[in-house]
Amino acid sequence: MQYKVIITGANGLIGEGVLLQCLENAAIAEVLLVSRWPSDIKHQKVKELIIPDFLELEDYFEELTGYDACFYCAEIPAVSLDERIYAYFAIDITLSLATRLLLLNPNIVFSFVSKRDADTLELGKIMSEKIIGRTENALSKLIFRKLYFFRVGLVSPLKTQKKNGFFNKVIYAFYPFLKLLMPNKINSTKEVGLAMINVLINKHPEKIVCEKDIRTLATYKQGLVNLRNQLIY
Repeated sequence: MQYKVIITGANGLIGEGVLLQCLENAAIAEVLLVSRWPSDIKHQKVKELIIPDFLELEDYFEELTGYDACFYCAEIPAVSLDERIYAYFAIDITLSLATRLLLLNPNIVFSFVSKRDADTLELGKIMSEKIIGRTENALSKLIFRKLYFFRVGLVSPLKTQKKNGFFNKVIYAFYPFLKLLMPNKINSTKEVGLAMINVLINKHPEKIVCEKDIRTLATYKQGLVNLRNQLIY
């Protein structure tokens, strides 16, 4: 079986890495890039949908229909933003698209790139962690066929990625060392992409997918993933 997927945030580090894995994977037949501005990626699998305001989706129902999964990789602006503005990007925009996709595609699988310190109790003092936790809580109220929160920490780019700032280049240069030093706190964008594809295709028992789970999922080809036997290397 082949799948049609939507990716948001393909202009960012993780989104671009996930996209590259989708383009290489035979199980992915079509990728719709949903963004506020166009990308420079040209590929036979790729379609683009430019939406200036994610709170105004009424004109795009036809284009957003007929998809099996959404890999929500949109990056949230710097935590130094005002709490109201941060919540707008993290909660309002995410829920607007997620709700509409669920109505248009009742069997859609939704994978959301979250943060490793998401505060789902919403009691902590760190604004960004509370808001990401609030976003996870809001998404959990929607009845998706499958819903996953990819709680990423440090993420290393692929060598071929274009979305590489100075910090990402440093992470890439030290990735082999960092993987040995803290294997359960860092992933490559390739691992994130493969893990997202695998939770779409295969059965997976847990909604929360941490860094260690991502590495395990990236290695599985089929069947039920046993998280009690983690691959750590």
